[in-house]
Amino acid sequence: METTVTNKTLEKLKYDMVRAGLVPYETIEQAEEIATAQKINIGQALINSGVITEDAILKFLEAKLHIPYVNLDDYTLDTKCLKYISSSDAKKYRIIPLFKIEDTLTVAMADPLDLFAIDKIIETAECSIEPVISSEANILKKINEYYKQDDDVEEIFTENNIGYDWREELHSEDLSDNHIQKIVRAILKQAILEGVHEVTFQQEDSGFGVNFKKNGEVSNKGNIPKVLTTSFVAKLKNMAKLDASVSEVPQLGKLTFKVDEINVVASISTFPTIMGERIFLKIYKPPKALNKIIKSEKSLSIINSALNVPGIIIVCGSPLSGKTHIIYSLLLQAACKNKNIMTLESIAKYNLKNVHQCELNENVGFNMDKASRFIEFQSPDIIYLEGIKSKESFDYFANLVFDDKTIIMEFLANNMEDLRYKLSFSDFETLKSLISCMIFIHSQDSIEVFSKETVQKYLA
Repeated sequence: METTVTNKTLEKLKYDMVRAGLVPYETIEQAEEIATAQKINIGQALINSGVITEDAILKFLEAKLHIPYVNLDDYTLDTKCLKYISSSDAKKYRIIPLFKIEDTLTVAMADPLDLFAIDKIIETAECSIEPVISSEANILKKINEYYKQDDDVEEIFTENNIGYDWREELHSEDLSDNHIQKIVRAILKQAILEGVHEVTFQQEDSGFGVNFKKNGEVSNKGNIPKVLTTSFVAKLKNMAKLDASVSEVPQLGKLTFKVDEINVVASISTFPTIMGERIFLKIYKPPKALNKIIKSEKSLSIINSALNVPGIIIVCGSPLSGKTHIIYSLLLQAACKNKNIMTLESIAKYNLKNVHQCELNENVGFNMDKASRFIEFQSPDIIYLEGIKSKESFDYFANLVFDDKTIIMEFLANNMEDLRYKLSFSDFETLKSLISCMIFIHSQDSIEVFSKETVQKYLA
């Protein structure tokens, strides 16, 4: 469950602001209610209400705490100090390093009385901390400015890389701060060169195992030494915009990088096990125009017709057959039809123009159940649903067809016989009767399209 963003400094000194005549007591009470409702800190609530400026709050804190205020607008940080605070900690605690003199690191903080944050930074930086006060907005701006490149994957080029092995980067004599980042890039590069879409990292006797999965078979491609495992996991999480300090609960994020000038996305899923965290990485290539994948004019006509009428478009295939790729191409095709298109996904693989993509987030209670109950209020014409599993969900979304909706969903089936067997269960009777188009991916070069009539005959 999402919690309110707090500012311990202002929480402690809020009544001092009243006594100093900066804000009335009633305003503080109202600001507390607004902060709780909007998941912001009390200072931001006061500023948003217009009763006090951020500059006035900062000057009050400077005088009250005898901690200097620093305006970061034109401030140049010592980039060598960025290594003392990770980007995830910087964003989490609204803190950024400025400079270091001998054994003291001076940091700008929006909340200088957050002792937990200070203790955490002292622990990771292994030096004393000297805080100064700064605007939260300016700190976040500097974080985005200075940490942006730190968490990027350098562009990957695949030309003339036969026999490439990521372990060459692992064993290089690179002593730079971004060596771990280069190792992540090297693993991604080898996976792409070998046509691998799934990579897992897991604890093994000899280290943190790097495993590629292709055609249903898993092969070990080497191990990250135990001494580097913690740094590797933290860097990978930071790059995927995940919380590196959390390992007890699953997290889901993504990397965006370029391969031969083409944007590629990799989803990152972390999961706690008794042996330590297991990390699953899945690479998604950008969607192509539908007519580049399906060459038959008759098949394209069936699909276009189905996109224009209420019904269910079902995309079937085995694991890693390219179902998501086809669906994104379908969405691109539909986006040209001036319709309200919405998606419900665990994570958006690509940002699609004219498509309203919604990422589910269990951490704040935005799950499939809640999304399904509210999506109708958005009056969508076409809805794409990722990973529907339960009969209730199938029935609910199938019934939206009677409200003139077009539903796009995927269905796992290794072959046509497997599909017929699975759909023979009574749970899918309603679904089957509403299918307006079925796309079955036999292989990358063999995609079969069924019209409403042929689907009903085949599945009867």
